[in-house]
Amino acid sequence: MMLFGTALVTGGMLVWPLFGRLAGGAAPQVGAFEAVNLINRRDALVIDVRDKAAYDAGHVPNSRHVPLADLAGRLGELDKFKSRPLLVNCVPGAAASKACATLKQGGFKEVFALRGGMSGWAEASLPVEK
Repeated sequence: MMLFGTALVTGGMLVWPLFGRLAGGAAPQVGAFEAVNLINRRDALVIDVRDKAAYDAGHVPNSRHVPLADLAGRLGELDKFKSRPLLVNCVPGAAASKACATLKQGGFKEVFALRGGMSGWAEASLPVEK
């Protein structure tokens, strides 16, 4: 009986993230090479929501800097990009979820988070602009 309970709990923990995505919760994460495909093939716009110092230290080429604290108030600047996929770059963690949720509430349909943020981008040896 205890083994059955353990299997049930473990299975639930594995399936839980899927239900969150299906319910419209978390934005899908893409790796660096998937991000490059979105940028090159679908003209995705990279939104960097990190602070100014982190952005100035290095960012994805042609990304638009909109700090997370300012994102909700600056959604109007991004309205012309609603037909394009958006790729959110930030420090990995809760900031990506918050930024993606803000963008989705603003009417953006395709919002993705860059898995690993700038660290993941740099580890893939992709270009960094300063």
